[in-house]
Amino acid sequence: MSRKFALTGAVALAIALTPLAAGTATAAPASTQQEAAVTTVYYSTSGAPSFRSQINQGAANWNSSVTNVRLVERSSGASLRYVEGNDPRGSYAQTNGHGSGTIFIDYTQAQQYYPVRITAHETGHALGLPDHYSGPCSELMSGGGPGTSCRVAVPNSAERSRVNSLWANGFAANNAPEQRIYEDGTVLTF
Repeated sequence: MSRKFALTGAVALAIALTPLAAGTATAAPASTQQEAAVTTVYYSTSGAPSFRSQINQGAANWNSSVTNVRLVERSSGASLRYVEGNDPRGSYAQTNGHGSGTIFIDYTQAQQYYPVRITAHETGHALGLPDHYSGPCSELMSGGGPGTSCRVAVPNSAERSRVNSLWANGFAANNAPEQRIYEDGTVLTF
């Protein structure tokens, strides 16, 4: 085989494969851009060790439901903290609605209501959702409104859509004051 023929064949092969290589290279940046649009909110369960598995399940429910924000457990440097204890008003979220604050899990309430629903509901506040107590059990943000037998701990399509919309542009500095949102409808602003 002549050297000229081998060189011509190699050039022809390179030209023929160029569109395949270009298609592969084009696909990679789209995936990178999609991943860059996801905002990670780090949370800590160290203040609520009794409810760690329920908190993680509630976070997993959100992670499998929304695409623009991801909840990741981390022991230090978390912007969202879970704590446990007793409060006569029950569980609450103290948050600015943009991934930071404190979620309090009340022992008594967690004995009456499904704890994964409580943690997922309160996490919904940290993601920007308000309460809707008159809603059906199928609405996570209806909280305790449907009663103690409700075990739905995943956001419905409207709640998923709203969180995806709120987090569409990633984390933005939010100077909104923190609010403590109680199950009885009381909202305190700090």
